[in-house]
Amino acid sequence: MQKNALPALALVLNALVWGVSWWPFRALEARGLHPLWATAFIYLFAMVCLLAFRPQAWRGFARHPTLWWLVLAAGLTNVGFNWAVTVGDVVRVVLLFYLMPAWVVLLAWPLLGEKPTAGSLLRLVLALAGVVIVLKTPNSPWPVPESLADWLALMGGFSFALTNILLRRLNQTPDDSRMLAMFGGGAVMATLAALAGMGLSAVTGVPAPGPGWVGLVLLISLAFLAGNLALQYGAARLRASSTSLIMLSEVVFASVSAVLLGAGELTGRTVAGGCLILLASLLSVVSFRSTAPPVEGRAGPV
Repeated sequence: MQKNALPALALVLNALVWGVSWWPFRALEARGLHPLWATAFIYLFAMVCLLAFRPQAWRGFARHPTLWWLVLAAGLTNVGFNWAVTVGDVVRVVLLFYLMPAWVVLLAWPLLGEKPTAGSLLRLVLALAGVVIVLKTPNSPWPVPESLADWLALMGGFSFALTNILLRRLNQTPDDSRMLAMFGGGAVMATLAALAGMGLSAVTGVPAPGPGWVGLVLLISLAFLAGNLALQYGAARLRASSTSLIMLSEVVFASVSAVLLGAGELTGRTVAGGCLILLASLLSVVSFRSTAPPVEGRAGPV
């Protein structure tokens, strides 16, 4: 039991880093840096660090071109989540993002050939019921996304589920190539989204370099790298089901910090819907098999 304490704490550290990541993204936006540009700079830094230690990581793309799909999925995960927690209610965004069990059920059949079981269909129903409760507000006749943050959170969660499925399909590819795909995806897709947003006047340009935001970007980049290293350490030493269960603490860290700092609201409807979504996630953890590949790192929430 004691030998598992340090790996478990490492996973909690990673969950804490991602759970409170909404705060520095909002701080950067207050300094004039849009969350898409912040995401691009953070993952560019991570990609440079990886290539400095593993310059051969590029070679995997030549032998395994399907890694480019991982670039797309991991990148859209970051675009959706980081932008959503910056502009929306953090609690609501995190819960909608963690609709992943439902997306996995829908994606695993066509992509992995895993037909839905009674248990997976139950998780799907629970997750969808939770989302209906979260989205249905007194001011909306139907439970549909009502803001940009809602759509971004749902898109990010769908991309996160796709990322995890792709990691299972690509588990024979080199580890460093998968890491590069995920870090590179965060940098590339965030940059492309930011440029597209600028064309539509929805995203501001990069402000002049200054210690106010450059230093904070560097600190966040180091924190994300530390969290990723902690994830690698913990996930390699604990069962996959234990890793998944501990990582759900990210929802707690995000919700509590957001409520305490006024960036989220815990209404009865949100709590009820959130409980159903988390129950679906917990049931997914219970049914998870340790034959799945180890967690690679989030380049987006795990």
